[in-house]
Amino acid sequence: MSTGDAGSLRAALDRVSRDVRRVLAHALDGREVSVDDGLVLARATGRDLQAVALAADEMRRLQAGDVVTFVVNRNINFTNVCIKHCTFCAFSRDHREEEGYFLPVEEVVRRAAEAWDLGATEVCIQAGLPPKLDGRWYIDLTRAIKAALPGMHLHAFSPEEVLYGSVRSGLPIKDYLVELKEAGLGTLPGTSAEILDQEIRDTIARGRITVDQWVEVITTAHALGIRTTATIMYGHVETPAHWVRHMALLRGIQKDTGGFTEFVPLSLIHSEAPMYAKGLVPGVRPGATGVEVVRMHALARLMLGPTFRNIQASWVKEGPKLAQALLDAGANDLGGTLINESISTSAGAQYGQLVGPAELRRLIRDAGRVPARRDTLYAIVQTYSDGEDPDSPLDKIDDAEARFGSYRRLIASGEFRFRHR
Repeated sequence: MSTGDAGSLRAALDRVSRDVRRVLAHALDGREVSVDDGLVLARATGRDLQAVALAADEMRRLQAGDVVTFVVNRNINFTNVCIKHCTFCAFSRDHREEEGYFLPVEEVVRRAAEAWDLGATEVCIQAGLPPKLDGRWYIDLTRAIKAALPGMHLHAFSPEEVLYGSVRSGLPIKDYLVELKEAGLGTLPGTSAEILDQEIRDTIARGRITVDQWVEVITTAHALGIRTTATIMYGHVETPAHWVRHMALLRGIQKDTGGFTEFVPLSLIHSEAPMYAKGLVPGVRPGATGVEVVRMHALARLMLGPTFRNIQASWVKEGPKLAQALLDAGANDLGGTLINESISTSAGAQYGQLVGPAELRRLIRDAGRVPARRDTLYAIVQTYSDGEDPDSPLDKIDDAEARFGSYRRLIASGEFRFRHR
């Protein structure tokens, strides 16, 4: 920590409330932030919040250093047809709707191969839960991608999808995960977490995977050597107390298993979400405020570190500029290039198509940090010195929508209609 940074932090701590000063002093001394103390930080405003962000930035420096990472990857959302009716989801369609689509295995493989040729090392595959899906479809898809692209890392299938595959196939969750791993699955996204509080889940997505089921899938995956991410979706009807309890649960799992690679806060994209647009959930907020976004990331660093080394800022959810600012509030990763992202864009997100490696490096450098490309498990592939900007095929694409398509074009097209399967 530089002399100037240390002085700024000391000055900030001198100006904050007694409770916040006490909690931050304990955290900076290496003590674990309790649930009660986490709640103090989760309610910080004004100068208190400035001090929380500064302390989170110092914890980031101690735990992760000044390198900020990203991964070159592609999202493939192979179907929007889903038997669930989650009120926060604007992506899903009923199987009878004209806008329902389903990409066949060969099309998913084609998209993965296209990404590989453009320098991607990871494909992230998640989708809806279509009715009557063959329970082994996820396994067969995994095997097909790995057969075509042995070097590609498959970061695929949420705990909800794993549970669905398990139920549809009749295999216990452990056996299903074993088969996915043998087929070539690398890691699981820790999505479908939303808020890990059953009352909140029943309010925003009744019938969704339960808290206990989510924990079972995640911990079983970790026991089998399948690492996962962890997420939270906030900015709707939850309270700061829910944030803190959610993080405490994840921290407990991480202490037991060490299987999480990162924590990714995901603020609600509200504009097209049925819970907001159609008034399906009383009292829902229009997404998180900018202050809440900063508070969430800083809280995550202070509560989850050092058990979680990596806190990601999502440029898809927050936009590149705010994601860049979050690098001063505890985050040390900017996620991936994505190429396509349908779930957030369908809900009204302004970003999600593609941010190339050169732009990610620029954002990181302008924040005063050192950019580095990583793999899915956070091994550093290449660290970039000042002025080092290697050519990437992704940086030469002027119109990503024209090259790769978009969600709107896909649902308007008749090429992959679900009803025609």
